[in-house]
Amino acid sequence: MDIATVIGFVAILMLMLIGMGFNLGPFVDVQSAAIVVGGTGGALLMSYPLPVILKIGGIMKNAFFNSLPDTGIVITTLVSFSEKARREGLLALEADVESLEDEFMKKGIQLIVDGTDPELVKSILDTEVSFVDERHTVGKGMMDTGASLGPAFGMLGTLIGLILMLGNLSDPGSLGPSMAIALITTLYGSFIANVVFTPIANKLGYYNSREVLSKQMVIEGILSIQAGDNPKVLEEKLKSFLSGSERGAVAPKEGE
Repeated sequence: MDIATVIGFVAILMLMLIGMGFNLGPFVDVQSAAIVVGGTGGALLMSYPLPVILKIGGIMKNAFFNSLPDTGIVITTLVSFSEKARREGLLALEADVESLEDEFMKKGIQLIVDGTDPELVKSILDTEVSFVDERHTVGKGMMDTGASLGPAFGMLGTLIGLILMLGNLSDPGSLGPSMAIALITTLYGSFIANVVFTPIANKLGYYNSREVLSKQMVIEGILSIQAGDNPKVLEEKLKSFLSGSERGAVAPKEGE
């Protein structure tokens, strides 16, 4: 679970409740919710194919329950494979393939164990990374679209409320409900954009960049193992993907 996402979301809700004086009554309006939530949902349906829309729950869930790839473990694993391959040959890695939890690394190691041409190995793995990036970009794009549509439907609701109010100036009793629609739709639009869609889109974008980085490290490591590079050289190559603080966090090998 991404505890930062959970803490941030709960903190925003609590601060808003404090701002409302823990009195939700004046801020609940079914008509406003229908305009903003229903309108945003309808526009998303118009923007994306139905099979993609049906995945929206899983996409949003990733912002709360995803976990970053541990680049330190990636480096340590690949260096250990490099040492074993130099001692015993590439075929010796076959015994380790099944125990790998990282399916992408498992696929790469299996390819070099099978004697696949290095250029073909790179092409296959690069293609997989491209499709992973594309899938994640679609999910993030859907969140970005929701973030732009929410305030737009909030503004539509505001205009509807104002028109209703101006059309019934002779009826003082209708002015309050019409003004409520005008203002609460703006609130709802801002809420779903700034509390839901935008933070989730940002978190998904960050997760995607880290996963792509991790997979690029795996590709570089696997090609180096296949080329028979010195394990120390391989380690330095992989560390070059990381920031200074991240390099320091990579566990040193025993004996160093």
